[in-house]
Amino acid sequence: MNSKPTILFVDDDPKAGELMLRFSEHASFHCKTFQSPLEALEEFQQNGAALIVSDLRMPGISGIELLAKVRDIDSSVPFIIITGYANIDDAIESLRLGATDFLKKPFDMEEMQVLIEKTLGHNALLEENRLLKRQLQDERQRFGMVGHSAAMQAIFHTIEKIADIRCNVIIEGESGTGKELAARAIHFQSLFAEQPFLVIDCGAISDTLLESELFGHEKGAFTGAHRTKKGLLEVASGGTVFLDEISNISDAMQIKLLRVIQEQQITRVGGLHPIEIDVRFIVATNRKLEEMVLAGEFRADLYHRLNVVKLTMPPLRERREDIPLLLHHFIEHFARHYHRDVSGFDGDAMRKLMQHDWPGNVRELQNLVERSVALADAPQMPLAEITSLRGDSAIDGDLPSLAVLEQRYILKVLERFNHSREKTAQILGINKSTLWRKLQQYSQPETEEERKKSS
Repeated sequence: MNSKPTILFVDDDPKAGELMLRFSEHASFHCKTFQSPLEALEEFQQNGAALIVSDLRMPGISGIELLAKVRDIDSSVPFIIITGYANIDDAIESLRLGATDFLKKPFDMEEMQVLIEKTLGHNALLEENRLLKRQLQDERQRFGMVGHSAAMQAIFHTIEKIADIRCNVIIEGESGTGKELAARAIHFQSLFAEQPFLVIDCGAISDTLLESELFGHEKGAFTGAHRTKKGLLEVASGGTVFLDEISNISDAMQIKLLRVIQEQQITRVGGLHPIEIDVRFIVATNRKLEEMVLAGEFRADLYHRLNVVKLTMPPLRERREDIPLLLHHFIEHFARHYHRDVSGFDGDAMRKLMQHDWPGNVRELQNLVERSVALADAPQMPLAEITSLRGDSAIDGDLPSLAVLEQRYILKVLERFNHSREKTAQILGINKSTLWRKLQQYSQPETEEERKKSS
């Protein structure tokens, strides 16, 4: 049985195949040659290969067409294009479409051998690193997220299944549950982890600015457009775009985004020609998009385009068994960061922490641990701040609804920190744009003092 890696050499010139076979007899790889790209494709479908080397110009289907068909089967197998100088632009285009490298004609066989061995070695190293990284991941802390609860293990399992599949994903969950962490995990565990990962907060950008940021603009498209600018979707081509707070975009922007997702093309603001992109979309929201669709607040066609896979991040109150693990993780981290000799919270503090409802979820817990460690003067830390927030009669005195409870809690924290929105958002474990929208819902007039503190 041959233990060498097998490469497929595809060239309609029989002399090229014969030369390759003779040369590979004493090489570190085993070679199978094909004059027909379709026969090579059939061989790859049945038995796979460590590497494919293909001529660019061939009768029937071209090397680029063969590349596309191979990529549909396996997105990671190395693929080298052979091309003449006259077709160098096509070779460069093949790199954009997923080729690993190209070799210009005429070449000698030693040059071919060096490129093949370098490519095989690099691919083996990448695979070894991927396997090692996954073997070293502790089941309680994976992808930058911490948790051994059944809910978190289900999240980890789904991330592993979809990481290498370029499908769109919706991540739902309350603020502070780790939606962006999950999005990053999906991208950075994938085979295209070295490609861009861009985060866009749809709730903090106006429609006009969002369109320009996503699609880019041509010089002179509007006042102040002094030069052509690539959009983030163009920059992120080959990678992932994470659209946070997707529920906040307007109906007009939803229509434009739907077209982009369907066609994988963008047109810059002020431009005339479409630009091809290759982007995986991951979107997040703290609202339930399906309910928004039923209420007519979100387009059904866009929802179904995005909803290939849905992750629902569990709130911390529904996975309390993870609280001790999270506390240990954050205490270790901030003890190193602030050079504090702390080991944990005292018994009374732990009881309060386990009973707290954590409306700000993991982000709130992280912020509380950071403050406690920064102010600690003993290895066993007491807890006072969380008690004062939970025990206020304005919050839990009359069994209010969850919406009213949230409003009272937010306004209480805002008042406590002298109407500083930045500090309030930090304490609550939400971003400033989310806090601003909630205050708008509560119809709270913004005073001059508030404006100064939140700016």
